[in-house]
Amino acid sequence: MADPSSYRPAPGQIPDSPGVYKFRDEHRRVIYVGKAKSLKQRLANYFQPLVNLHPRTATMVTTAASVEWTVVSTEVEALQLEYSWIKEYDPRFNVKYRDDKSYPYLAVTLNEEFPRVQVMRGHKKKGVRYFGPYAHAWAIRETVDLMLRVFPVRTCSAGVFRNAASAGRPCLLGYIGKCSAPCVGRVTPEEHRELAEEFCDFMAGRTGTYLRRLEKRMTEAAEEMEYERAARLRDDMEALRRAMEKNAVVLADATDADLIALAEDELEAAVQIFHVRGGRVRGQRGWVTDKVEAVDTAGLVEHALQQLYGEESGDAVPKEVLVPALPDDAEAVTAWLTGRRGANVSLRIPQRGDKKDLMATVARNAQQALALHKTKRAGDLTTRSRALEEIAEALDLDSAPLRIECFDISHLQGEDVVASMVVFEDGLPRKSEYRRFQIKTFEGQDDVRSMHEVISRRFRRYLAEKERTGEWGEAGEVPVDESGEEGRPKRFAYPPQLVVVDGGQPQVAAARRALDELGIDDIAVCGLAKRLEEVWLPGEDDPVVLPRSSEGLYLLQRVRDTAHDFAIRYQRSKRTKRLRSSPLDAVPGLGDTRKQALIKHFGSVKRLKQATIEQICEVPGFGRKTAEAVAVALARAAPAAPAVNTATGEIMEDDGGTTA
Repeated sequence: MADPSSYRPAPGQIPDSPGVYKFRDEHRRVIYVGKAKSLKQRLANYFQPLVNLHPRTATMVTTAASVEWTVVSTEVEALQLEYSWIKEYDPRFNVKYRDDKSYPYLAVTLNEEFPRVQVMRGHKKKGVRYFGPYAHAWAIRETVDLMLRVFPVRTCSAGVFRNAASAGRPCLLGYIGKCSAPCVGRVTPEEHRELAEEFCDFMAGRTGTYLRRLEKRMTEAAEEMEYERAARLRDDMEALRRAMEKNAVVLADATDADLIALAEDELEAAVQIFHVRGGRVRGQRGWVTDKVEAVDTAGLVEHALQQLYGEESGDAVPKEVLVPALPDDAEAVTAWLTGRRGANVSLRIPQRGDKKDLMATVARNAQQALALHKTKRAGDLTTRSRALEEIAEALDLDSAPLRIECFDISHLQGEDVVASMVVFEDGLPRKSEYRRFQIKTFEGQDDVRSMHEVISRRFRRYLAEKERTGEWGEAGEVPVDESGEEGRPKRFAYPPQLVVVDGGQPQVAAARRALDELGIDDIAVCGLAKRLEEVWLPGEDDPVVLPRSSEGLYLLQRVRDTAHDFAIRYQRSKRTKRLRSSPLDAVPGLGDTRKQALIKHFGSVKRLKQATIEQICEVPGFGRKTAEAVAVALARAAPAAPAVNTATGEIMEDDGGTTA
């Protein structure tokens, strides 16, 4: 481990100008590339005390042995040079693109005498019209197969074309009417080029005119009683409509735009891009980014733009690029995109309307892509077995934890405190065993006490079920109760080998204390802290850090994220029910939007009841008359009575036995 002060540049040596810098290790390998508006200010940030740096940044500067820089004249040049160096050196501490494959395009070679329709990848060529990109080559071939019925453009290679011309006999497509056979002179070069240009016009979105033309010709053929020709034209129109259905209109006014969305966690991010041309989604692509460096959403957007447009020709950059967050140097990135396109480019965040709705769709695709990426890792039996073995080794367990239970706490500013329990068996979710808890002993933002309560309640139920059914036999036989029937354990009767809590040392200590109070010492406990994905064990001052590529870490993350999502859904449902049965319902003309505004402003109904009329008037949209009506409604509201068991007269407990 190197000391950053050993290679820190002398004061006044670093210029105060735009540039690109490289950190090298002791073997002179480039391990990080970055750019800056001011090299002096940016590099100074790396030579702070290590405790002030992000852990990944601290690892990078202690791995490095030297730093060097190149001064450029503008920020746009810095952006271009940074991209070139990242591609050249592939630094280990820069963002890693797991999938930077070349996506296929539908191409029409208008630069040839007889234009050809084909699938193309890689660098774009001059004189070729491109449509896409598409996620899969088979999607292009499906579209082309439908279109060739109406636009019988050549699709064969140069060799096949020459052989057919020399033999004087077309290929199969020429015989079945899906090629105009220019190789044998059925059409002239000018007629074939006109077909290719009509194909391009249709693919570019100018569909209405051509369909109306076909419909008119079909009507004329029917009036002249040429029914076979009319039927062919009808089938041609149906084929074109099927091709159009594959690309539904999503944006009006023939908009050309690329929409970029992200879904991320502490270690990875999924990037999804929708390519909209002529108002239609013409292609979709995506990749998974390994967050090796400390980078936020704005930084990921900048890297995605570099990846997307760094090696593309100018016509691949659309007029609009819609993103979830603007890069830090938004002006420089916009100037760079404008230079790539050769015309103005709008880089912005959609705020309303169809574009915002479509961005939400792209974001959902990104979330699904990230979830699918993690699911694929967890879906393989060998991978799951390796993950469980890695967890057992890291936590020093006697055997692999075949049943893992994870607990998470969720609340909104101390109100509606709930907890979730999710179960994974053999590395896969067991949804029938999921449980929800409502924290009842107190209200407030105390996750530690909440965790202690929920662990205690869960394992008290376990001990009760264990006492009711008896001990399980060593051979796994089911115990028999007094009636002679099998006493099948229910709900909380199956003990886990590992309890995972969402949190760090305090939450882990609370869970361990709850188990100790119940006399349970054969169940392991650990916590997974979100910030650095560290695994904490009871009584340990330092966390267990699993390797980034560890299958065990991926499994723990998935268990933790599932518990987190399950808890949030329950908390939101309770909050919605509370708002719907709120005393604010008695206020005439007060809708859900203004109710939520009140709750958001004061934090809870309890605090709202304590507010004065003047304080209520401070909420946007509330005049004095409405504020007085709210105060009167709250004053009249009586506290809700607890649910009572009519058979026993006891106040009912709810451990949330609802399953997901």
